[in-house]
Amino acid sequence: MQSVGEQLEQTTPIPTPWGSLAPYAQLIRALLPRASCVAVFDAAGTLRFSSDTTTGPDLLGLIERTLETARADLDSPGLTHMLEGNVPVYLCWLRDDAQALAAIVAVMCRSGAEGEARTQSFVHSLLRPALECLRRDLLSHAAIEGLHHAVAARDDDLELLLADGIGTGSAAGSGPDELKSLVQSAVEHLKCDVAALIVPDRSIALMRTARDSRTDGQLLARTHRQLVAMANMRHEPTIINRIAPRPSLNIVPYRILCCPVRRGGRTLGVLALFREQSGPEFVQRDARLTEALARRAASLVSTHYDAATGLYTRAALEHRLRACLADSAAPSTWSALYLDIDRLHAINESCGMHVGDRVIAQLGELIRLRLPPGALGARVAGDRFAVLLPSGTDDAEGFAEALRAGAEQISVAHADAQLGVSVSVGVARLADASGELTHALAAAEMACKAAKELGSNCVSVYQSDEEPGGRRHQEIHIAASLREALACDRLRLEAQLIVPFDAGATVRPHYELLVRMLGEDGGRIGPDKFLAAANRHQLMPALDRWVIERALALLAPHADLLAARPAVFSFNCSAQSLSDESFADFVVSALVSSGLDPAGFCFELTENAVLAHLARAETLIRRLRRLGCGVALDDFGTGLSSLVHLKQLPVSLIKIDGSFVREVLKDERSESIVRSIAQLARGMSIATVAECVETDEIRTRLATLGIDYAQGFAIGRPEPLDEVLAWLPILAAAAPAYSVDLTPAPLERAAKLA
Repeated sequence: MQSVGEQLEQTTPIPTPWGSLAPYAQLIRALLPRASCVAVFDAAGTLRFSSDTTTGPDLLGLIERTLETARADLDSPGLTHMLEGNVPVYLCWLRDDAQALAAIVAVMCRSGAEGEARTQSFVHSLLRPALECLRRDLLSHAAIEGLHHAVAARDDDLELLLADGIGTGSAAGSGPDELKSLVQSAVEHLKCDVAALIVPDRSIALMRTARDSRTDGQLLARTHRQLVAMANMRHEPTIINRIAPRPSLNIVPYRILCCPVRRGGRTLGVLALFREQSGPEFVQRDARLTEALARRAASLVSTHYDAATGLYTRAALEHRLRACLADSAAPSTWSALYLDIDRLHAINESCGMHVGDRVIAQLGELIRLRLPPGALGARVAGDRFAVLLPSGTDDAEGFAEALRAGAEQISVAHADAQLGVSVSVGVARLADASGELTHALAAAEMACKAAKELGSNCVSVYQSDEEPGGRRHQEIHIAASLREALACDRLRLEAQLIVPFDAGATVRPHYELLVRMLGEDGGRIGPDKFLAAANRHQLMPALDRWVIERALALLAPHADLLAARPAVFSFNCSAQSLSDESFADFVVSALVSSGLDPAGFCFELTENAVLAHLARAETLIRRLRRLGCGVALDDFGTGLSSLVHLKQLPVSLIKIDGSFVREVLKDERSESIVRSIAQLARGMSIATVAECVETDEIRTRLATLGIDYAQGFAIGRPEPLDEVLAWLPILAAAAPAYSVDLTPAPLERAAKLA
């Protein structure tokens, strides 16, 4: 489909104001018979038309000398000058409606006896009709030409804004390389000499120049601090067209357009455009387009770059992996590294999570600085990193060993002590051609676990000839069994009770729905085994969907009882499901078609899964909340920047990770963390759940810390969902009197409530 500009070019020739001035020259000669030459110059003094085939240097020099006078002399219509040889030249100023100089008409007459030259006023009055027609014709042509260029420019602007969702804030389907294309688009479309994108927190500093630009190579190094500072001070585009010269200052000889790159009310960096002083000034149109490009850049940066390390996010790495595997010109051999920080959990517990965050940031910087050309690095989970190298496993092992040794040099000061840091690294050949990151990293992750088992702080290379009875083959067998179990209905649902601490409250108990797998012989397979295999072999989305569909089918016959909301049933959503574009539509459709009240359901998303797929997680959470469902952030406290994302995500429940709850009696830091989370959540009107409440002593202590709900073996063990539903009528009748002090057995609990 042709653009508007292309159609205009093909259907309407671009008019030129200087192309047909010969009739005016003939008219002027008719009005002034002694005229020998008629020449027309534009406002810049450039010759545009002459009735003579040659124009002498005397006339050109005269125009150059009188140009400033023509621009400034608004009181007279022109002036008369005598060239050598007693040749009179009458210069007539043509002005637009704003009195700006539009053109100069020079009428040269034949030389005659001295004193025969006419006065300027006489000649001008004689030529006024012809000059006025010429003036209007030139202005009309200029207006048409300006309109044509304006339409073409607006068409180009529209194409730029519509390309890849620029201006919409959407980053779907965009790879990190689009940032480079975006900066290049700014150079080409806005006709700049230089465009630069600077995002300090992500270590992004991109600069692109025009093809014929003579840009100072140190321009970005000399100006980036001032540009970032200006973006932080001003939250809108800033235009600097003229800088007053100062002998003592080394002023950059450019016009500058500085636009902040902002996301969520925070300035991430700056998008800056440069033009040489001889180029056109920046105008509001340039500012609007740059602002749209800056919004696109902010969306790409937030989606594809990890805030703490500057490395790719998991989603961005997966996108790049697909692109690399699909590129026929890319290297055919790739290796994967999987890095896990050793004992980071202990650092978080003993020194605080802010110290652990510093360790993560320093390791990310180490990886980023050492990546060879063509390699890719990402933070794929809280304390886990992945590196893809275009090389064989031998070279990859050497690189991994260098990273391991470099990690040992990382030192974090805390309480007058230096904390040592180490990493375990797994290396494997990237043999999976599907482009799925989980598949591609599976072998490297297994090698990393092997390095952990060897004592940590070492590098382990995956061996493809592992014994048939080894762990990998067992996992493959379990994954195959799980696929068969999904097909043959060898899965069962259980529910674990979550109760409120406040015995007098009208809040309802929750049940977390758990899936169990049966083997071919009818025996149960532990969730730790089949869930690990499901994660490794991309089966979690199918498992999540099965749980939702089966639970809704079992609950549908009890719709009348559930309408009174005697309990809330919670579903778990995996990270793999969050990465599935169709999962949110599936969940909403299943809930609506079930006929059940959505307020009776809660969806649990782990904190790390949400952080790995933040955009899609936020979309799912908001859609569920609009339906009336609750949303819980599970394993809270284990991820990075948890508290920051609480402001962004409209969750209704926080489930505090069990690692803090188990230690609440014997570790003051754990107790402080639990109390702080409870206070923060209460201030934000978010309920809290303590997981892994395994003793009455822990339950008693948690009740004093402001926790709203408790879950664990001290509250109730998982029970078959069929048994829970069998007692649903009694639970519905007795729900308002529910208390945390009730015994966990359903039958005894129901009798006591009755």
